Amino acid sequence: MKAMILAAGKGERLRPLTLHTPKPLIRAGGVPLIEYHLRALAAAGFTDIVINHAWLGQQIEDHLGDGARFGVSIQYSAEGEPLETGGGIFKALPLLGDKPFVVVNGDIWTDYDFARLRQPLAGQAHLVLVDNPAHHPAGDFSLSDGRVQDALPGADTLTYSGIAVLSPTLFDGSTAGAFKLAPLLRTAMAAGAVTGERLQGQWVDVGTHERLAEAELLIKGKH
Repeated sequence: MKAMILAAGKGERLRPLTLHTPKPLIRAGGVPLIEYHLRALAAAGFTDIVINHAWLGQQIEDHLGDGARFGVSIQYSAEGEPLETGGGIFKALPLLGDKPFVVVNGDIWTDYDFARLRQPLAGQAHLVLVDNPAHHPAGDFSLSDGRVQDALPGADTLTYSGIAVLSPTLFDGSTAGAFKLAPLLRTAMAAGAVTGERLQGQWVDVGTHERLAEAELLIKGKH
């Protein structure tokens, strides 16, 4: 099973840190964020990794190389223009093959065990959801009996963690260019084709200086 790390964002809310450093190489606990993912994926048995990049992407390639020192093999999908999540994954599909693959946002920090994702996919997507963080209190989706649905008014909600297993069939009918992933997921949800789980453990969406500091505290606690 292959895995893709999404690393194309500009990280504008983390300026000035991201003016000269791509967001996945911003350090938390002295280690670039993306290295936590590479080590965790390798520990879980994922050795074929695809990384997309755009902003300052060559720095990511120069830093990580072919992945050998992390025990993985890395291929890169370079984006000349920002393609958003859906478009970025779609562009990388030739590198990902025709079987389900793991997708991880490059700008989160988590102690989630990726080995949990090494199982057959029932449907078109499997999402890992988290309790709604303070910066996103409304949540994204509802989880009931292992199935994910678009949030209904009044229903308990959870937030998408940025970790998923996707089937390439989710992108059937898509065309090259920039597009979001969420509409594809919502179409699959309406067809009952999205499963999910609630993340047990620690998770931070490292999108701001405050949340970078939060991740640093959690990492210090781990050590």
